[in-house]
Amino acid sequence: MLSPRESPLLTHLLLLLQLLLPLSLSLLLPPHPPTIHVPTLIPHTPTPLTRSRFSAQTQLDLTTHCNSSCFHRGEQDEQLTEKMAFETLYSDGSRTLTTVDVEDEDEFKGDAPLFPYTSQGRGARLKPRHKRVRRQIYGADGRFNIQGDNFLLDYPFSTAVRISTGCTGVLVSPLHILTAAHCVHDGKDYVKGARKLRVGFLIPPSINNTNGGFTSTNKPLVRWVRVKRTRVPKGWIQGPQEVSMDFDYALLELRWPHRRPFMRLSVAPSSDGLAGNRIHFSGFDSDRPGELVYRFCPVEEESSDLIYQHCDARPGASGSGVYGRVWDNSLERWERKVIGIFSGHQWLEIDGENRDYNVAVRITPLKFAQICYWVHGNRLDCAQD
Repeated sequence: MLSPRESPLLTHLLLLLQLLLPLSLSLLLPPHPPTIHVPTLIPHTPTPLTRSRFSAQTQLDLTTHCNSSCFHRGEQDEQLTEKMAFETLYSDGSRTLTTVDVEDEDEFKGDAPLFPYTSQGRGARLKPRHKRVRRQIYGADGRFNIQGDNFLLDYPFSTAVRISTGCTGVLVSPLHILTAAHCVHDGKDYVKGARKLRVGFLIPPSINNTNGGFTSTNKPLVRWVRVKRTRVPKGWIQGPQEVSMDFDYALLELRWPHRRPFMRLSVAPSSDGLAGNRIHFSGFDSDRPGELVYRFCPVEEESSDLIYQHCDARPGASGSGVYGRVWDNSLERWERKVIGIFSGHQWLEIDGENRDYNVAVRITPLKFAQICYWVHGNRLDCAQD
C-alpha cells in the first residue's frame, strides 16, 4: 500500500478532499456554542530586567510526564495571575517583565467551564484506550509533503513559517507569529539562537527560478526576516516542567509586516465543537529537510490546557499552529482558526497505566486574552468573536 509520501497523486487527492470538506460541512446543522467569557488582562508598567545571557541550547524534542492530578488540573489556580505575567525580549538583548491583573478574576475562576463549548460539569476526560508504546509516529506515517506553488502559496499552508532556531510558527497577524516557547527559551534562559531570531518565509521553486538572485532548485528557498521582539508567558519560565508545558507558547513580532494571509485565533472548543472532531497542522519536521509537512488527525483526549492526539510529527514541527474548523457565529459558517500550538510529547500516567501522546497547548480564554493583547496592544480589541 502506498503511503502519502510515496504517491504524489494520492497526496493531491487527499489534499483536494481536505479543501472540499467545507462544502460537505455546510450541509450540517450549525452548532450553537454558548457565549465565551474572555477575561480582560490589565497590564502594569513593564519592569526592566537584566540582559539575557542567551546561554540555553535549543531543545526541539520536548517530552514531559503527567499523572492524574496534573491531567485534571484546571486554570483555577491561586498563582494564575503570576503565570499570566510575561517577559518581553527586544532585538538588542534587553528584557522587561510585565505583571498583569485579571479583570473579574474571581468570577472567571468560579464559573468558567474547562471546555467552553460544552456543559459546565463535563471537565477533563480520559477515554479507555489500549496502551501506546511508540513515539511521535504512530503506525503508518500519515504526513504529506506540501509541494508546488498551488499549495505552498495557498491558504492555509502559506501561514506556516520557519523559526531560525529550528522550529515552526504560524502567522496570526500582519506582524506576528505564534510558536512554542521552548523554541526560544528553555525555562531558565533564552536559547542562543534567540539573540538574532529570524522568521523564514518559503519561496516556491518556480519563483526561485524567475529571480536572478536565486539558484535553480527543486525545493523552496527561504526568505528570512528579523524579529523585533519576543514575548513569553511567566508560566513557562522557571516552572515545573509538567506545569510549564501548559504555557509552551510565545509570540514573535516582525520588524515589518509580511504580505501573506494569516490565520485568526480562537478559544479552543472541546473536540465536539470541531468539525469532524479533527485538528490539522503544517510544520517543518526535521526528518524532511526543506519540506513543509501537513497532517491531520482526530482529538484523542483533552484536558483544560492540552490537546492530546496521535498526529504524526517529528522534531522541528514544534510551534506549528494547530487549527480546526470552528463555527463562526458572525459569519455563520465553519472557519479555520488556530486553537492551539503543537508542543511535543507527553507520557500520561492514569491509574497505573502509561500512555503516550503528541500534545498541543490549547488556547484557553485567558491565553486568548493574553495573546490578543500582545498582538493588538489594546485590551478593548480582545473580545472573542
